[in-house]
Amino acid sequence: MMDAPTTTTAAEHADRIEPGAAYEPGEEPDGEGKEPRITGRASADALLVRRTLTEIAPIADKVTSYFYALLFVRNPELREMFPAAMDTQRDRLLKALLTAAEHMDDAPVLTAYLQNLGRGHRKYGTQAAHYPAVGEALIGALVRYATGTWDEETEAAWVRTYTTISQIMIDAAAENEQTAPAWWHAEVVSHDLRTPDVAVVTLRPDQPYPFLAGQYTTLETPWWPRIWRHYSFASAPRPDGLLSLHVKAVPAGWVSGALVHRARPGDVLRLGPPAGSMTVDHATDSGLLCLGGGTGIAPIKALVEDVAEHGDRRPVDVFYGARHDHDLYDIDTMLRLQKTFPWLSVHTVTEEQGRLPEAVCRYGPWNERDAYLSGPLGMVRRGVDALRGVGIPSERIRHDFLTELAPAATG
Repeated sequence: MMDAPTTTTAAEHADRIEPGAAYEPGEEPDGEGKEPRITGRASADALLVRRTLTEIAPIADKVTSYFYALLFVRNPELREMFPAAMDTQRDRLLKALLTAAEHMDDAPVLTAYLQNLGRGHRKYGTQAAHYPAVGEALIGALVRYATGTWDEETEAAWVRTYTTISQIMIDAAAENEQTAPAWWHAEVVSHDLRTPDVAVVTLRPDQPYPFLAGQYTTLETPWWPRIWRHYSFASAPRPDGLLSLHVKAVPAGWVSGALVHRARPGDVLRLGPPAGSMTVDHATDSGLLCLGGGTGIAPIKALVEDVAEHGDRRPVDVFYGARHDHDLYDIDTMLRLQKTFPWLSVHTVTEEQGRLPEAVCRYGPWNERDAYLSGPLGMVRRGVDALRGVGIPSERIRHDFLTELAPAATG
């Protein structure tokens, strides 16, 4: 079962089991701990898979609805693993498919992606035995709707692809089960309402929670069972083991609204495993360029703390964006950090000064920096384009919007 990676900001994004949503290029894994090999057959399979996706893109809603109908009719016991409302669920399947198609020939990226999904899906109760049922429903939906491109060769390519990626996820889950729980219980120990719709929530997990600065967690509240959302950690790992999240209540955001307006000290939440690749490489001394929009400042703050704790003296420039000055809810913290660390420069950008990515490009040069972006999807999308435009290579631009950016890339 598959799920697409989402953002690292406090904005709401669906996080559920997204079956049949990503594919690993290459042969079947040929040994424990080895990456699948990219072969000529894998490239041919990628072409067939992408051709199918191009055909079904205009009727994605029908394909995904039929997929879930097949899955639940044939396997009614799986329905309870999903939220009662499936609206948000449906549009994520195609996004994840497009993400996988975009990266099918990049084994390291997809392998890491799929291993992360396999570990993360343990919190839903996903078992190895569920994967064949998901694959059958996926193939059934494609047979029905990809009538213009579907043939025996295409079906064989999809079966090979799904078999490979599902095994990667199964193996990752089995390995993770030996060392970590499927989820952690975490008690709310403080709730600081910074603005009418932004809260800093501090949690105490029931057992050690290993994570890196810049990563995020998935979270379930007692008020909305089986609905999980992603939130970034707002600090580097702390000696007391506490975790801080910045949460913005968004329109129709069930989980974010509950965390901002309903959660109180003593409430117990559930956390999935940490995830995300927006972390600092301490083996280098490259400077950092960090863009944080709104609550996207949370992981940026954690990165600054991480650099400080490692004793680095590398230059770090943080651009903190918001609509208005009063929306810069954590500016006092960032300015205090700037006063403490001479290598840190904090710049604020509001709408009156222009959009955040374009404002960053007025400074620089940045071509020798490692860039980190966190915030709304539009900001990250524009930021990636802007930073590439000023000479930062794509491999040095880090964010956790793999799924949301891929459809635009596939055009």
